[in-house]
Amino acid sequence: MRESFYRYLMTKRDPNGIDEISHFANAAFFDQAFPKHSDDYHEISHYLELNATYLPSMSVFDEAWQGYLEEVI
Repeated sequence: MRESFYRYLMTKRDPNGIDEISHFANAAFFDQAFPKHSDDYHEISHYLELNATYLPSMSVFDEAWQGYLEEVI
């Protein structure tokens, strides 16, 4: 089984970061319902579309997902 997207995303956390992915990671850290064990694009994107008011655009998730694929897979 590959590393979960959440675990990858947590490597992008930076409390002082100014880029969108670090803001996404910082907010996801505090999201208790985030699907932390998932590595499924559709499950995570569906969750974010319905619940992540902290995400300004799904393109931020898509960019983070692309980085996940490049680093983890």
